[in-house]
Amino acid sequence: MERAVGFILLTLVVYEVMKKLYVRFYTPLLLPIVTTTGTLVAVLLWFQLSYQTYMEGGKWIGRLLGPAVVALAFPLYHHRQTLKRQFWPIFQAVCAGAMIAIVSGACFSVLFHLNKKVLFSLLPKSVTSPIAMDIAKEIGGIPALAAVYVMIAGIFGAIFGPPLLRALQITHPLGVGIALGSASHGVGTAKALEIGKEAAAISSIAMTLSAILAAFLCPLFVSVLL
Repeated sequence: MERAVGFILLTLVVYEVMKKLYVRFYTPLLLPIVTTTGTLVAVLLWFQLSYQTYMEGGKWIGRLLGPAVVALAFPLYHHRQTLKRQFWPIFQAVCAGAMIAIVSGACFSVLFHLNKKVLFSLLPKSVTSPIAMDIAKEIGGIPALAAVYVMIAGIFGAIFGPPLLRALQITHPLGVGIALGSASHGVGTAKALEIGKEAAAISSIAMTLSAILAAFLCPLFVSVLL
């Protein structure tokens, strides 16, 4: 029990330090989720500790993902008027984003000749982790591998998304929020919060709708594929 508490405290302390570092230098390469993960991996390797050992404490942090997803209902309710006013543009854009995310995952798998289990794990890559893991399990993928792809999608979206949107001259909070929320789920939403509260609100709406749509579209896509 003491070791589990120690790993939880280690994770929280490292995250707080990396968050301060990110605020101090403010570069996408120092995103807390990236630097925290890298630091924890380095610590485990240095002390020759296994992933299973770390997860004695890490699993309790992981179990908070479920309640965190349920809590997404609050921003949806809080910004319900925005959702009502902009429902069709948001819905159409999120639908397009969800389908592109699924199809791009399938194309990537075909391009690199990945087996079906890896393919099915890759399909929900743009959905928040707990839902992506459930979708992967339902369609025959590997939940742990799906979580890895989700993290990669989130990190890449948060790093390269804002510069790409600026290059394309997409600056409206609606467009920025939908893009980051649909492609990079929670990590993208955290990045959208740095841009502005309205973009973050739209991003949280897009992330939630993407999760709902992916839960229907992924099994449908797999049934058609098979």
